[in-house]
Amino acid sequence: MSLGTGDELPLTGRLVAIDLGEVRIGVAVSDPGQVVASPAETLHVPRDQDAPLIEALANAAARHEAAAVVVGYPRTLDGREGSAANRARRIGDALRERTGLPVRLVDERFTTVEAERVLLDADLSRADRKDTIDRVAASVMLQSVLESQRRHRTV
Repeated sequence: MSLGTGDELPLTGRLVAIDLGEVRIGVAVSDPGQVVASPAETLHVPRDQDAPLIEALANAAARHEAAAVVVGYPRTLDGREGSAANRARRIGDALRERTGLPVRLVDERFTTVEAERVLLDADLSRADRKDTIDRVAASVMLQSVLESQRRHRTV
């Protein structure tokens, strides 16, 4: 997974990742040393209203003491931007403006598939998977970012 567009991320401090699902918003958070990503919470916000979504995401960033925010950027399989990617860009820009934090868009194309695999391996029921998939997908995406950050620190 390659890093997408947006601000430079700090090399220390908590990163908060957001997976903008169709129905639910998954949130994951790193430790301050940016070693491990953990699923944090699932937000239920109306999809068709940006203002309550931005407020909920800004509150989540504050609650988790974010130094920066990573937003999943769902390109199509051939790499093009569709409506979901446009929405992610719009939400990322609004979140940057609302919080003053660096916001980075990150390719998330296979995070949900990987999250589903993790949850199946954990033998979770269908209902439990449905309830946790978005925050686990955010965690998978964030762990990839942390690994990239680690490479930048050692170069």
